[in-house]
Amino acid sequence: MSDDLPEPDRIAGAPHPRETAVLYGHTAAAQSFVAAFNGGRLHHGWLISGPRGVGKATLAWKIARFLLSAPADGGDTGGGLFGAPPPPDSLITADDTPLARRMLQLAEPRLYLLRRGANDKDTALAQDIRVDEVRRMKSFFALSSADGGRRVAIIDCADEMNVNAANALLKLLEEPPAAATFLVISHQPHRLLPTIRSRCRELRLGPLAPQDLSDALTLAGGAVDPAAAPALAALAGGSVGEAFRLTNLDGLALYQGLVALMGTLPRLDRVKALALAESAAGRNNDAQFDLVLLLIDLFLARLARSGARGLPLLPEAAPGEAALFARLAPDQAAARAWADLAQSLGQRARKGRAVNLDPAALLLDTLLKINAQAAALPYR
Repeated sequence: MSDDLPEPDRIAGAPHPRETAVLYGHTAAAQSFVAAFNGGRLHHGWLISGPRGVGKATLAWKIARFLLSAPADGGDTGGGLFGAPPPPDSLITADDTPLARRMLQLAEPRLYLLRRGANDKDTALAQDIRVDEVRRMKSFFALSSADGGRRVAIIDCADEMNVNAANALLKLLEEPPAAATFLVISHQPHRLLPTIRSRCRELRLGPLAPQDLSDALTLAGGAVDPAAAPALAALAGGSVGEAFRLTNLDGLALYQGLVALMGTLPRLDRVKALALAESAAGRNNDAQFDLVLLLIDLFLARLARSGARGLPLLPEAAPGEAALFARLAPDQAAARAWADLAQSLGQRARKGRAVNLDPAALLLDTLLKINAQAAALPYR
């Protein structure tokens, strides 16, 4: 892949997972892997699943360095005069080793990173992981087998494999190379081939708690106002990736403005609605446009969830959010209506993006449809 292309598994402006020093919030998953290693139950395939941006890739890189640092025969490091050292109790390994430096530089010969490569013209990243890239990984295992010892492959992420690539990976999982461990990262494991899932042991990661999210974001270089951390965690769904994106684009303030605008429903303030739509238009404003669409989707999802539960969502992600949700979705019938609207608007937005509809027009029409839904519901 050309050095001019971005890494497909890196959040813009944030450290790559291989560069992340601390894994926050997933002690149970890490300990589960260490226990399997110490107990001689090291499966060849591990499915690391969970929401996008919660630390799955960071865990995968920690596991990879742990495995490549360990003796090939497991936890026995040779002992010596006083016997074998105690088994490891965590994934922590030294940072100042040749192995650690090689991994940072993507130069470790016992590690293979499978991710999206360049397109056919080498001008941009491909949209998916293709079968040729999986075949290169198979060749890596064939060539490295002569060296003996443990080898690790990180697949980041398996959701991006096309059908042929998925089938090629399945064959490797069905007949794994000796001393090989596959770390398969997935944001949506239900979309993987059931046979891939069945041949892996799963480590399922959940959303990060507010303090873990704040700490991870700070470590990644994102400045977090402690007072805003709970709201940011609620809006980001416990995802460091989403929190980083929201922080970089001032998404929390934008969401607060969106909630204030929604407070004018069903008599939508059209001047402010038009200003919001136009703020996300423009040829170089794709990130802002995508963020506004995401925030509208989040607003509708939180609104529907609040109505379905019959309880306010706490903490609030914006001042007045709970009262607004209680007014717009006081019961489950209203919650279902908002959920249906969210689904239809989401589909329409994706189609609009695909055919390059005018961003301002698409956003304004979305806001008007939300207003029409509010006018049709007996929420008074």
